[in-house]
Amino acid sequence: DLRHGLNKGHPTTPIAKTIRPSNRKGIQSQRTKFVRSVVREVAGFSPYERRVMELLRNSKDKKARKFTKKRLGTLLRAKRKLEELSTILQESRRAH
Repeated sequence: DLRHGLNKGHPTTPIAKTIRPSNRKGIQSQRTKFVRSVVREVAGFSPYERRVMELLRNSKDKKARKFTKKRLGTLLRAKRKLEELSTILQESRRAH
């Protein structure tokens, strides 16, 4: 039982903390990922997404960003959507 220094105080054993649901929030499960991929495969792209992809094909990135921001509300959401659509475009180019 030391009074000073790094190891001061009564010696105790640390208790492992349980993971709260709030800490897991936002982590995508395998099931959700699969369901979203199936929905995307069946339903395809919305009209605004098709227009954005066309803008990206014609290398009008800024116009695509502004258009997506207008549709989705925030710049962060727009950036994420553009990233998603541009990766889809790259994969389609690799496939052909």
